[in-house]
Amino acid sequence: MICPECYAENARATPLLGARECLENHTQYICGTCGRCICIEKDPKRKLQRWNFPFRTAEIARLYLRAADATMKKPCGIYELKDKKGRIFYKIFSGEEELQRYLQKNKDKICEQKRPVFSALVYKSCPGAQIRRLTEEEAKRYLAQREDAARAEKE
Repeated sequence: MICPECYAENARATPLLGARECLENHTQYICGTCGRCICIEKDPKRKLQRWNFPFRTAEIARLYLRAADATMKKPCGIYELKDKKGRIFYKIFSGEEELQRYLQKNKDKICEQKRPVFSALVYKSCPGAQIRRLTEEEAKRYLAQREDAARAEKE
């Protein structure tokens, strides 16, 4: 079942890369519905939040969409982009204006559809959600739950 708050099927789907490092050292959006953690930390080098990065698939981008919605306090969208070499990737933007600014700065990128491939229609504030760093114990428990879920999926 898809979480109505964070749009994920798997309540322990993120963080995808460097999970331990991320959970122990980065600020997380903690879904008030399923408890899934989504990195909402700014990258110190790029000055962008994780959800601003390009994603290989729309499914991966969807795992970070709620962090964008919560940051911007409005429904954001996942857009399919293509570079001059034909490589397809996905980025989250707060709206079409932000997409257009990105395309003006990045002339080698195009967005054929000019609309999101996925977006929540309305922004809902979720009272149970939190934005904070996890304690060491919470991070360990979350990682153990991820491992248990992965094991169960294989069986």
